[in-house]
Amino acid sequence: MRLIIFVLIAFIFQMTFGVDPNNFKKCEQSSFCRRCRKIPPGNSKFALVPGSMNTYSNAITIDLINKDTQHLFVVKLEALVNNSYRLIIDEKTPLRPRYKVTHALVAEPQPENINIEKEDQNEVVLTSGYNKAVIVADPFRIDFYENNVLAVSANAKGLMNFEHLRKKPFNPDENVVENSDDVSETNEKGPFATPQEDDPGAWEENFNSHHDSKPYGPEAVALDFSFPEAEALFGIPEHADSFILKSTSGTEPYRLYNLDVFEYLIDSKMALYGSVPVLYAHGTQCTAGVLWLNAAETWVDINTAERNVVSSIVSFVSGSRKTDPQSAHFMSETGIIDTFIMLGPSPMDAFKQYASLTGTAPLPQMFALAYHQCRWNYNDAADVESVVTKFDEFDIPMDSMWLDIEYTDGKKYFTWNSYKFPEPLEMIKNLTDLGRHLIIIIDPHIKRDNNYFFHKNCTDEGYYVKTKEGKDYEGWCWPGAASYPDFFRKDVRDYYAQQYLLENFRTTTGDVMLWNDMNEPSVFNGPEVTMPKDLLHENDWEHRNLHNLYGHMHIMATFDGLRNRDPKQRPFILTRSHYAGSQRYAAIWTGDNLADWGHLQHSIKMCLSEAVAGFSFCGADVGGFFGNPTPELFGRWYQTGAFLPFFRSHSHIDTARREPWLYPEATRLIIRDAIRKRYSYLPLWYTMFYEHELNGGPVIRPLLAHYPKDANGFTIDNQFLLQDRLMVRPVMEQGVSKVSVFFPAIDDKKTSNLWYDTDDYQKYDQAGSQTIPVNDYKIPVYQRGGTIVPKKERIRRAATLMKNDPYTLIVALDRDGKAEGTLYLDDEKTFDYRQGKFIYINYKFDGRKLFNEFINRPKYVSKSWIERVVIAGLTKKPKSATIIVDGLTQELEVQPQQHAYVVRKPGVAINKDFEIKLSF
Repeated sequence: MRLIIFVLIAFIFQMTFGVDPNNFKKCEQSSFCRRCRKIPPGNSKFALVPGSMNTYSNAITIDLINKDTQHLFVVKLEALVNNSYRLIIDEKTPLRPRYKVTHALVAEPQPENINIEKEDQNEVVLTSGYNKAVIVADPFRIDFYENNVLAVSANAKGLMNFEHLRKKPFNPDENVVENSDDVSETNEKGPFATPQEDDPGAWEENFNSHHDSKPYGPEAVALDFSFPEAEALFGIPEHADSFILKSTSGTEPYRLYNLDVFEYLIDSKMALYGSVPVLYAHGTQCTAGVLWLNAAETWVDINTAERNVVSSIVSFVSGSRKTDPQSAHFMSETGIIDTFIMLGPSPMDAFKQYASLTGTAPLPQMFALAYHQCRWNYNDAADVESVVTKFDEFDIPMDSMWLDIEYTDGKKYFTWNSYKFPEPLEMIKNLTDLGRHLIIIIDPHIKRDNNYFFHKNCTDEGYYVKTKEGKDYEGWCWPGAASYPDFFRKDVRDYYAQQYLLENFRTTTGDVMLWNDMNEPSVFNGPEVTMPKDLLHENDWEHRNLHNLYGHMHIMATFDGLRNRDPKQRPFILTRSHYAGSQRYAAIWTGDNLADWGHLQHSIKMCLSEAVAGFSFCGADVGGFFGNPTPELFGRWYQTGAFLPFFRSHSHIDTARREPWLYPEATRLIIRDAIRKRYSYLPLWYTMFYEHELNGGPVIRPLLAHYPKDANGFTIDNQFLLQDRLMVRPVMEQGVSKVSVFFPAIDDKKTSNLWYDTDDYQKYDQAGSQTIPVNDYKIPVYQRGGTIVPKKERIRRAATLMKNDPYTLIVALDRDGKAEGTLYLDDEKTFDYRQGKFIYINYKFDGRKLFNEFINRPKYVSKSWIERVVIAGLTKKPKSATIIVDGLTQELEVQPQQHAYVVRKPGVAINKDFEIKLSF
C-alpha cells in the first residue's frame, strides 16, 4: 500500500508541475542511439558480394558483407506499383530470427515488374516503369530515380549500421565468447569483438532506477537517406514541434517511442504518444517519402543542409545546386531494415502512396465528425443529464457525451459505478432519444483484483504480458496494481473483443462508442512511464522489439469487438497511442496539452504532421487538458477546433468546470457561433472523409500539398487546407485585431488562385501575405475559386437530426468563371455504403449553368433537397435564373448577398438531375 501511495503521489506531482524531461531518455542515455550516432560519415563498411545476385520478376536479392566483421546479410529490393520500392536487409544466418513488423500494412504490397539494365562488379541498375534504382557495390548505396530525377539515396552518407546477433562474452573487455564452440553460428570469419561492444550499455543498461537486462546484447539497425531535390523535410509524428522538421545538428534527434507525457513541452523533439515512422522530402521539383517499418525505439537525425554565404559561393562556383543535400538518419534499437521508398513525384502522390501501404481511415459516422463534450470526469448520471440539458437550453449543438475512468467500479473496465450510474441503460437511452451518443473509456491496464472477472480470466488463461522469468508482469496505473493483456496474441485479442458483445457488456448498447487511452502502454512505475523492454510477449518476443505497436494491437482488438457487437454499424474509437496503420481503426488526439496559446498553435502543427502520416482524423483537447483557459483563449480554441477533423472539448479533473455557459455571455456566444459553423460544414467534412477512404488523400493538408512550387509557403503551419477547397487561418494569438494570411502562388510567376472570404465572399486575388482585420467572432476562412462546397444551414441539437435537411451549395468561381465540387451522402451510420448504397455527385458551373453529374447512380434514397445556391465571383448580376428538372422549367429568384448572388429555393431533390441556368 505504501508503494501504491508513493507512486500515485509522484505521478500526481508530475501532472501538477508538468513534464520533467529528466524522466525521459536523451540520445546519449540510450546506448544504441549513442553508438549509431558515433558512426563517422563517408566510410561505410558494407559492400555487395560479387556473384551473389538472384533475380525475380519484381525483385532482386544480393548478399551484403560487413567488411570489418565479415558477417553476411541479404539485401532484397522489390519494385511496387504506385512509384514505390521496398528495401529489406536482414542477417543471412542470424542466431535467432529478428523481429519483422506485421499488422501495420493494410495488405501485402502489390508488386511491379523489373528489368535489369546493368549488372557488374561495380553496380546493378534495375528499372520499373519510369523509375530506376542504381545499386552501388562498394561502398553500398542505392540511388532511386523518378523519371531520371535522383529523388532518394540510401546510405549515401555511409551511416548504415546493422549489429548482428551474437553470443555474450564472458567478459566484455576480452575477446572470449561464452560457449566458443558456437562461434560459427554467428557467421564470423574474423575477430568476434566489434566496436559496439566497447559501449558500456551494449549488454545491459540502466536509466534512473531501472535496469534493462538486454539478454541479446547490441542489435541496432540504422540507415541514412539523402534527398538531393529537397528543400523541406516533414513527417515522423508525433512531436510537439513545427510541421517542417528542424536540423538536429548539435541537438537531440527526433525520438519515436510511444510514451505517456503530461503537459508536454512544445517546440520539442521529445517522444510522445504515437510513432509514425514516415518522412517526406519536398522541393519545388519533386516530393519523395520513406517509411521505416520498425516498431522498436527509434531516433531520427535530420540534416536540413542549412545554407550560409560560404556554401552558397562554393555552390555557385562549382555549378552545384547544393553542397550537402537534406537527409535523415533512422536509428532503431532492434529489428531489421525494412523500408519503403515512395517516389511521388507530387506531394499528393507521395501521401497516396503511403496510404496505399498502410490504409486509410474508414468513413466515420456523421456524429463522430460533430462536436464532442468531455471531462475527467462527469460526476454521475445526474451531472450528464444536466450538461446535456444545458446545451439545449443555450441552443448549442452537441453530439456526444464522454465518460472518463470514474464511471467504472473501482477502475475495473467493463463495469459501472452502481452508485454514480445506477441505470446506465436509461442514461444511454436518454441520450440516443435526443440523437446523441455516449462514449466511454477503456484502458489496457487491468486491475489486479481476484474478484474482478477480467483479471481472473486473464490470470487463469495466461493472457498477460510476462516478465523474463515467465510471471505475469505487474505495474502501476490508475487502478493501482495492474497487469496488461498481451494483445499480440490473437486469442487474447479475441477474448478482449468478446467483452464488447451486448450479452457480456450488458450495461451498454450498440450505440456506445469507445475511447482507448493510456495504451502506450502507460506504467506509472515503469522506465520512462512505460513497460520495461525485457518483458516477453507471444513467442518470447521482447517488448523492445514491438513497443510502438502495443497501442495499435489494443485498438485493433477494440475495433473487432465493436464490429462483432454490431456488424452493420461503423465503430468509433479514439486512441492516444498509435503507429503506422492505426488510422484504419481509430481517430487520435494530441494528448495532455496545456491551456496556453502555444499549445493552441501546436494543435495545427501536430495534426498536419499526423494527417500526412495517414491520420486525418486528428484533433486537440479544446481549451487545453491542463490549466484554466482565459475567456479569450477558450473562444479562439473553439474557433480553431471547429476546423480540425476531431472536435472535442476535454479537461483534467483538477481544472475548473468549463462548459460554455460557465463563461461570460460574450464568450458563450462566440463558442456557440464556432460550433454552429462546424455543423454547417458537416456535409463537406463527410464528403472529404469519404474521399479520403476512396483515394488516400489527407483531409487537412499543408499548403505545399497543392502549392508545391511556392517555397514561401513550405514552412507555414499556422494555416492549412481542407482538401483543396477551403483555406483556414485561425486566430491563435492573444489580443490581436489583425492577422497575416498567406495566399500561395500556383506558379513561378506568383499567380494566385482566387480566394473568397466565407463570411462575406470578398475576393482576394494576389499571392503573398495580406493583413486581415479580425474581431472576436472572426475566423479567417477562404474558399478557393473554382470549387463548390456543400453546406447545411439549418442547425439542430445534433448532427444525427440533420440527415434529411436541405443543402446549400457555395459556388466560388475561378478566373475563367467556372467551378466544380463533390457531395457524398448515405445513411451516415452503417456499412451499407460499401454495398453501393450512397449518392455521390459532382456539381459543375460552366459560367452560365450549374448542373450535376452522378458519379454513381443513386442506390440510396435521401429526403434531402437543395434549398439555396450561392455564387461568388460573378462579374455582373444575373437578370434571372431557371431550373430544369424532369424536363420541366421553373423560374427562380436571384438576390444579391454581400459580394455574391443567391439563387433561392431551387427545391430539387438531391437524387435528381437538374440544370440551373443564369440569364444576364
